[in-house]
Amino acid sequence: QNKLIAMVANLPIGIAYCITFKPYHMEHHRYQGHDLVDTDLPSQWEGYFITNTAMGKIDHTFRKAVFMFCQIFAYAFRPMLTKPELVPKDGWIAANWVVQLTFDGVMVAWLGPKVMLYFLLSTFFAGSIHPTAGHFLAEHYVMEGQVETYSYYGPLNRVAYNVGYHNEHHDFPNIAWSSLPKVRKIAPEYYDHLPQCKSWTACILRYIFDDSISPYSRVKRGTKKA
Repeated sequence: QNKLIAMVANLPIGIAYCITFKPYHMEHHRYQGHDLVDTDLPSQWEGYFITNTAMGKIDHTFRKAVFMFCQIFAYAFRPMLTKPELVPKDGWIAANWVVQLTFDGVMVAWLGPKVMLYFLLSTFFAGSIHPTAGHFLAEHYVMEGQVETYSYYGPLNRVAYNVGYHNEHHDFPNIAWSSLPKVRKIAPEYYDHLPQCKSWTACILRYIFDDSISPYSRVKRGTKKA
């Protein structure tokens, strides 16, 4: 049932992705911070091109801004390039593509080819320098001390399926997004004292303009065989 709902939610993205996403996300939960296993970690080449080869603060800032503008590509392709063996090869991935391509075909026949441009550009900009895209950074980039996971409790959760309740999500990954606020309400003593992200937009700006923040601003553990 969850996979079928995911396919419906996938439709406006324009490209089948939800079935491919799950195994990588589960590895992220099981082995958070383990290099070459948790594909949420920026890769070595990202650190090299964004930070290691930057020629001063202005260049570093520019490179981080370019990365933010195009970060959806990193999150889409990094997992499959790092661990291609996790790409599902079953009936569900086939169903995902059949459902998606059927929907795309119907929409093009009804509204014309420009509808696909709308879907794809919407997906791109939603994962680019957009307020809700700040969650990609806010969740695990180390902004305060050595804390590696942050929650955001602001109003954008209403349009982002409560993804801001990220400590709660990692503690109880099987709880539905709609019930994550209840976790904090039931056990505030475990969450209210933790460092929080107050603004996804501010997080994006800090990532770009704070020279101390880079792809290396993540807690990384030793390589672990999954």
